[in-house]
Amino acid sequence: MSRAEREAFLAGGVVCRLGCLDEDGHPYVVPVWFDYADGGYYLVPRARSAWAAHLRRDDRVSLCIDGDDGRRVLVKGRARLLEEANVGGRWVAIAQRMGARYLGERAAAYLGKTAGEPRWLFVVVPERTITWKGGWAERYKHSAW
Repeated sequence: MSRAEREAFLAGGVVCRLGCLDEDGHPYVVPVWFDYADGGYYLVPRARSAWAAHLRRDDRVSLCIDGDDGRRVLVKGRARLLEEANVGGRWVAIAQRMGARYLGERAAAYLGKTAGEPRWLFVVVPERTITWKGGWAERYKHSAW
């Protein structure tokens, strides 16, 4: 994907799958909402989310953001803690943007019911990004079709 295509894709309502390592070193994968801005992927986990504790302990992550049409963005990076779990921090504006993207007009009601619940704020800083528009890449083919 071109940069413009990637940014348009990431601005849609596609869910991200976050891969991190649990306390035993096993892969832990969870679907999450994200907000792509300033070259990073912002994540707002609830205070008691298992994956927030995993990110605090080991910042290595992978993201898989894939659409039904075959487009995908794969990210290898590091999760940087921006805010400890709190109520009313910088995460609120990011959560509002995510809510609008994923829930549309239902976002205000959803966020209103949970506004008093503490949340963390992380940003995944990409180290490597691979994008794909779908179809077969030449390097995977064994013969000319």
